[in-house]
Amino acid sequence: MSETRRLQVLRAIVEDFVQTREPVGSKALVERHNLEVSPATIRNDMAQLEAEGLIAAPHTSAGRIPTDLGYRLFVDRVSDVRPLSRAERRAMDVLLENADDHDAMLEQTVRLLAMLTNQVAVLQHPQHSRARIRHLEVLSMSAHRALVVVILSSGKVEQRMVTLPEPVEEDSLHAVGMRLLASLADRSATALPLPVQDLLETVSPDLRAAAALVVHAVESILEAGRVDRIIMAGTANLARSGGDFGPAIGPILEALEEQVVLLRLLTEMQEDRRGLSVLIGSEHRHDSLLETSVVAAEYGPRQGGDSAKLGVVGPTRMDYTTTMSAVRAMARYLSKILDDG
Repeated sequence: MSETRRLQVLRAIVEDFVQTREPVGSKALVERHNLEVSPATIRNDMAQLEAEGLIAAPHTSAGRIPTDLGYRLFVDRVSDVRPLSRAERRAMDVLLENADDHDAMLEQTVRLLAMLTNQVAVLQHPQHSRARIRHLEVLSMSAHRALVVVILSSGKVEQRMVTLPEPVEEDSLHAVGMRLLASLADRSATALPLPVQDLLETVSPDLRAAAALVVHAVESILEAGRVDRIIMAGTANLARSGGDFGPAIGPILEALEEQVVLLRLLTEMQEDRRGLSVLIGSEHRHDSLLETSVVAAEYGPRQGGDSAKLGVVGPTRMDYTTTMSAVRAMARYLSKILDDG
């Protein structure tokens, strides 16, 4: 059995099983694929693939299905990740056109990825581990209320409302923001606590009470940013794939709800030469995910910001080529938005 035909037969079995959810027989392979050999030859090829642990016979079926090892060989041999369709590219362009709100953009990205792949989409919200303070501004909202705005190099914009003990003029609040920015600009977002007393000494004595509230608001923003979290969409897609999981779907859903499991998983996944990370079935360390596959890619600004991962979770019977294409493209688009921001 030649290496080329071996891969052709395996690819055909994977593609047919993903599409039909039915075990694949030699006759079906000959009818559906231009393999240019007889059914008897295909049966011999399938016997060899089975001996190598790449396909298996479920129960008493005459057909065969891919094993985790078979999926792995298939995925590793996908050298060219297909480009997205025009409609898919247009959907992503909408993200670029509506990229003003950082958090809303991330949530929209996850929903779009779930829609494109029909899987559960997950996005690791980046910590501020490498982000720096890009801008700080204090805006007057009323006589006793001010809005503190912090913009990080990762593109993230955070706001906190503070209540002032006494009225402060708008120009004075702006001056407080500019003085603090002069001291905090380009400071690591994880360099906490802030040097409160040193910062207050940069402000005129009559504004130090207001400045102290602003500094504590900035510190609160930065502290909150150190808590990693997951944004998720498309859980219903997993439920619709219930036939792939059987009783295992309950533990899978529980694992998805336990964000610490996904965070650890995404953090540990290593990218390959294609800029993708793929974990298949038994490759998982977490028992609850042994019947799932995860495809992920890193995203983040190229300079001065955080990187994190975006990906999908689905059954091992996954359309890997489409999923890998969508995940990589979404990660690249998201990185472009953060760079341009």
